[in-house]
Amino acid sequence: MNHIVTVQEAVTAFEPWMEPTDAELDAIDAEMPVIRAEVELLDAQIISIDRTPCELDERRIRRARRRVLAARRDQVNGLTGQTGGAA
Repeated sequence: MNHIVTVQEAVTAFEPWMEPTDAELDAIDAEMPVIRAEVELLDAQIISIDRTPCELDERRIRRARRRVLAARRDQVNGLTGQTGGAA
């Protein structure tokens, strides 16, 4: 008879020292507007992937691209504003 044994480290993989630090969570939080905008762009592209994009699809993709660029701009301006640099 073969016994099934689990690897203890895999079962208890989420030890406190493996959790993200506050600085990492803050960095993720700062990137969330860009991430959301990129997901929206990806969604718009996926919608039109299996068909010829109509005018509405093209507008949706164009608006999503603008949101990505605006989110990236805001992120860079926010980061440079915190460090005292000029953008």
